[in-house]
Amino acid sequence: MKRYKEVDVVLVGGGWTGGILGKEFSEAGMTVVCLERGGPHTPDDFSVPRMRDELAVGQRMSMMVNTTDNTETVRNKRSETALPYRRLGSYLMGTGVGGASTHWNGHTWRWNDNDFKIRSNYETRYGKKYIPEDMTIQDWGVTYQELEKYYDKFEKVAGISAKAGNVKGRKIAGGNVFEAPRSNEYPMPPLVYGHAGELFAESASKMGYHPFPRPTANASVPYTNPDGVKFGECQYCGHCERFGCEANAKGGAQMTVIPAALRQNTFELRTYSWVTRVERDASGKKATGVTYTNTVTGEECFQPAKLVVLCAFGLNNVHLMMLSGIGEIYDPASGKGLLGKNYCYQTGSAAMLFFEDRYFHPYMATAGIGAIMDDFHGNWDFDRAPFGFVGGSTVGTAMYGGRPIQWHPTPGGVPAWGSAWKQETAKWYDRSMNITATGTVMPNRGNFLDLDPTYRNRFGAPLMRMTFDYQDNERRISAHSADIINRIAASLNPTHLTKATERKSWSSVPYQSTHNTGGTIMGTHPGNSVTNKYGQVWDVDNLFIMGASLFPHNSAYNPTGPVAAIAYMAADIIKNVYVKNPGKLIHA
Repeated sequence: MKRYKEVDVVLVGGGWTGGILGKEFSEAGMTVVCLERGGPHTPDDFSVPRMRDELAVGQRMSMMVNTTDNTETVRNKRSETALPYRRLGSYLMGTGVGGASTHWNGHTWRWNDNDFKIRSNYETRYGKKYIPEDMTIQDWGVTYQELEKYYDKFEKVAGISAKAGNVKGRKIAGGNVFEAPRSNEYPMPPLVYGHAGELFAESASKMGYHPFPRPTANASVPYTNPDGVKFGECQYCGHCERFGCEANAKGGAQMTVIPAALRQNTFELRTYSWVTRVERDASGKKATGVTYTNTVTGEECFQPAKLVVLCAFGLNNVHLMMLSGIGEIYDPASGKGLLGKNYCYQTGSAAMLFFEDRYFHPYMATAGIGAIMDDFHGNWDFDRAPFGFVGGSTVGTAMYGGRPIQWHPTPGGVPAWGSAWKQETAKWYDRSMNITATGTVMPNRGNFLDLDPTYRNRFGAPLMRMTFDYQDNERRISAHSADIINRIAASLNPTHLTKATERKSWSSVPYQSTHNTGGTIMGTHPGNSVTNKYGQVWDVDNLFIMGASLFPHNSAYNPTGPVAAIAYMAADIIKNVYVKNPGKLIHA
C-alpha cells in the first residue's frame, strides 16, 4: 500500500462541499488533499456540439455515476427483497470534479426555521399528538439566523439569479414574500418567465397566491463573483439539467470554488481516487486518514490526515460510514442505532396542459425558467390541520427544454407509438406546458438505509440497501398539491388537460429528483444524531460530514442552499476554533 505524507485535512469528494471547504481551508494555510473518485472536467467537455448530444448526455447519462461500479439496492418495504438500482431513473448520481453541480438544475433555496425547528414548531402550533408516532422528525440544532450570512455568501459565489421577497424584514412584491429575512438582494435579477411561467403567474395571482421567479444558479446577466470568476449570460439553450453549461453561465463547484482552491499551493486535488474506508486509531475515537484505490492503476493508497471530512453525495457518505464501521446501523424493529436513520426523498405531482392556440417554444429554456409559489410550504400561516400533514409543497412551472428525445407530450388517449403518435407529437410539441409540485418527505420508522446482505460493489464491499416508500403524510401532501395544480390548470382553459394525481407509492423507475437526504443526521445530542450542527461526528472528534445526509427530514425546497451554508459555517468554526483547540465543538 502506498502511504502519503500526513496533511491537515483530507476531503472525500470534489463537489460543492469539498470545493467550499478546500478553498476555505487552503486559503487559511491548511494543507488539504481532496480525493474525487471521478475524473476531471475541462471547459472543452462542455463545448458545443459535444454538450448538445442529447442521446449521450441526456439519455445515456454520460455525466452520471456508472452503476456497474457501485449503486444501491432498493425496495419499498422490509418484507421485500431489495434489488440493485442498475438503470438510473428516480435519482441521478453525478461523478467527476464538481459532482452534481456540473449538471444540476441550479435551483437554490434558503431553508428557514420552519424546517430547522420543525418538531418544536408543529408541537407548539398543532399539539404533540398531531405528529404520528412513526414520524421521527426532530429539530436540527441550527437556526436560520446562524446560517443567513452563509446563504448570502454562497449566493454570491454560485451566482444566483432571483428576486428577493424579504430584505431585512421588508416584504417585497414580486419575490418570495414567505422567505425569512435576508440581508441583501440576490446578486442578479431573475431569469425570464417564458410563456408558461407568464400564464401560471397570472392565474396564480388572480387566485390570491404569490408567484415569483424561481431562484437559480443561472446567470441572467454577465457576472463576476467575489473570487473574480466570470460567468457568461444564460443563453436559454434548453440543455441545462443533466448537461454542463456551454455558456459558463451555470454556477458549479468546478468553475468557482475548486479553481480558487487550486490557486493555493497548499491544496491538492486527486481524481480517480475511490475512498473505501475511514481509518481510526486503536481507541476508535480518532480518525487517522482514509484508504482509497487509484482506479486507473489499481493501487491501494493511504492518506493520513489530522482531520477527515466526508464531502461526497449524501448516500455515499452514509455508505462510507457503514463500511468504515463508525456508528451503529439503524434497526427499525428496535429503534436502536442512528446510521441510516431518517432517510428521506421528495414527493410531488404534475399536470400537462395542451392548447390549440398557444405556443411555448420549449427549446428556448433553462432549468431555472418559470414561476413558482411558496404559499403551501414556506407560508407558516397556511393551516395544515384540515389536511392532516406535516410539511407542504411548492407549485410552479418546470419547462426545462424541448429536447426531441425527452420532450414529446401528447394528450390522454393518444397511442404510445405509430403514425398517430407521430402526428400528435408534432402537433403538441410546441403547444403544451406543465405545472408541477415538489413536496416534503418526513422521516418514518420504516424508511431507512443499511447494508445489503447479498449484493456487492466492484471492490467486494456490500452495497447499501434503501428501504423507502411514501407514507400517509406524503400521500396527503401529494393529493393536496394535485388539487391546487388542477385548479390553476383549469383556470387556463386548456384544450386538453392531463390532470395531476396523487403520488401513492415510490418507484425507482421514473425520474423524480436527486434530493436524497438523511442517514447521518445532525441534531442536539449523541442520542438523537450522528453529528452536531457543524457536521462533527459525536463519537469521532476529528471526523466531519457535509451534505444532505445531515438533514433529519426533507423539505419541498432543493437541498443545495443549506448544504452550502452549513459547509461555510463548519469551515469557519474549524478554521477559527477547532484547529486552535481540537476536540468536541459542542458538549452534550
